[in-house]
Amino acid sequence: MKRLVSVLAFAGAVAACNGEDAGDPTRPAPTATATPAPGATATPTTTGEADPGGEVPSAESTGNGAREVADETDDFLFEYSYPVEAGRIAALSALLDRWLDRQRGELARESAEARREARADGFPYNKHSYTAEWKVITELPNWLSLSADISTYTGGAHGNSRVESLVWDKQKGRSMDAIELFATPAALEEALGERFCDALDRERAKRRGEPVPEDSSDSFDQCPGIDELEVLVGSSNRRTFNRLTVYAGPYVAGPYAEGAYAIDLPIDRALRAAVKPEYQGAFAARN
Repeated sequence: MKRLVSVLAFAGAVAACNGEDAGDPTRPAPTATATPAPGATATPTTTGEADPGGEVPSAESTGNGAREVADETDDFLFEYSYPVEAGRIAALSALLDRWLDRQRGELARESAEARREARADGFPYNKHSYTAEWKVITELPNWLSLSADISTYTGGAHGNSRVESLVWDKQKGRSMDAIELFATPAALEEALGERFCDALDRERAKRRGEPVPEDSSDSFDQCPGIDELEVLVGSSNRRTFNRLTVYAGPYVAGPYAEGAYAIDLPIDRALRAAVKPEYQGAFAARN
């Protein structure tokens, strides 16, 4: 299988790095389209103001710091949640709350505009949706690694989904993408070598029922570059990061029907060597 030449500017696209189940809320949220994901509507304990769809959002903040929001109007369905591990860190929960507000505001504006356009064109309107569920990948003494399962739908034939990474540095009180722990995206890609590509091909073969042709020119048979992938870090010992998941969303490593690919790999010496010097102590090789 041929490896595609990667672009050095990394763009984020879930898997459990340690058997559990991520994006940086500080960066502008992408406007991808994706399948509405069902979720339980929280029993409201707080009430917000009426939204453009004419209904009132419901939210639940549990006493332990976790938060769930479920808001459905005539225009959209919005669901957002994060776990207690994130909620008990004030700066992190504030960051996630700001992203919640921004995402919901964008969804309300865009869905209202889409409804007006559909009415003007004489077409039926399909309700838009946005769902984000933050999960803990692993928590270390000085780090919290999260992933977000995100699905959105904007009225097309089908939706899409993606995963985003957020790693919280407890000592410095800041968030980053997991890939920022490495020297450069190119250094990480080089350290992965063919391990990711070979593991991806094995998973493709399982789903397709036949091996990937080595001489194929089909883009869905190629190995995606690091710029098309999302990286998540996890741990099996809860002391150091020793596992890494490379996530390829729908359409990245195969047709939509194949879904996403999440390839779990142990941190080896090559990967650890690609970590920035200041974060080396947070990683341990497993070979």
